[in-house]
Amino acid sequence: MELDAKKVERISKALGDPYRLKIMEMAKCQAENNWLKCSCVMDNIELAQSTISHHINQLVDADLLLTEKDGRNVRYRVNKDVLDAYIKFLGVLSS
Repeated sequence: MELDAKKVERISKALGDPYRLKIMEMAKCQAENNWLKCSCVMDNIELAQSTISHHINQLVDADLLLTEKDGRNVRYRVNKDVLDAYIKFLGVLSS
């Protein structure tokens, strides 16, 4: 997978916030079938639910998180294909 400049910019902006980085770490480390529940984020980050939703939506919009409906709830996991493509792009910059 190759990323165009617009996609790289969107991902970079999404990862440019410390709370979003923490959410990504949580999603990567989540043990329950690699899915992260919003309630888990709320338990570990002291922000209003609406603010957490905003941060998660930024990550979803950048395709860094995949979503799955779980009844009335939504759960998330890292989109490894997009993250790997982004890391590959950054690696090209450093060589």
